[in-house]
Amino acid sequence: MTTFERAVTFPCQGDTLVGILHPGPSGSHATGILIVVGGPQYRGGSHRQFVLMAREFARAGYPVLRFDYRGMGDSDGTARAFTAVGTDIRCAVDVLTSEVPGLEGVVIFGLCDAASAALLYCGSDTRVQGLMLANPWVRSEATEARAYLKHYYGRRLLQASFWRKVLKGEFGLWGSLSDLIRKVAVAREPGPAIESQSSSDFVARMRHGLESFARPVLFLISDRDLTAAEFTGLCRSDAAWARAVSGNGRSVVTLVHSDHTFSSAESLRRATDACLTWLQGSLRDRREP
Repeated sequence: MTTFERAVTFPCQGDTLVGILHPGPSGSHATGILIVVGGPQYRGGSHRQFVLMAREFARAGYPVLRFDYRGMGDSDGTARAFTAVGTDIRCAVDVLTSEVPGLEGVVIFGLCDAASAALLYCGSDTRVQGLMLANPWVRSEATEARAYLKHYYGRRLLQASFWRKVLKGEFGLWGSLSDLIRKVAVAREPGPAIESQSSSDFVARMRHGLESFARPVLFLISDRDLTAAEFTGLCRSDAAWARAVSGNGRSVVTLVHSDHTFSSAESLRRATDACLTWLQGSLRDRREP
């Protein structure tokens, strides 16, 4: 079954944003899906992942909008950081709910810093009924260093390419050793989301958004992704994050053999299926008897 899709344009503080609307078949669900794109990236996504996901969501009966922030893709305006796209998201929610009659709310899907942006935004809009967050971005020097120490260096020692470089004299021992020592020192520093840090820190603001959001949240975690490893490491090392992610209505799905953008057809299929399974099980569709 194919689904109809069309371009839409809509205003955002004097600029014009461009999106693609996938309305879904007649009798679609009362919940729509807004795909928020991480940056710098446009609405198609890496290897057209958002196009493919949106079409599958629409086939399952969920109207979908994917769009470009101001300054990205075909949209007007000046590019901005993911911490400053709340107005863009709100305008996209406005157009999705107005273009699909009877739509009662939206679920936001975001990958990487789009997942972070969704957490920063969700508490400000009662129309947001749930979040699907893939490999959220929580990077700091400390989280990056811990992820490298845990997931990179040990794996590197097992790679044949590493030992070939060593045997050929192509391995920069002192530079690599210096980098390792620096990462060990940084990794021992307190994480970015501890209570003593300012609430203006985006990672702390993300956690506050999650704690205050009383609706369902799905976390998709790739097992071959440094960004995902940083997020899971933060959840292990920070008690407040651990409580927030494991709380009522929170679901975590680990996608094996998957990289940051689900670049293989199989990993993208599993990510999409996980979202659809979660949608069916976590949200009550008001149109169902």
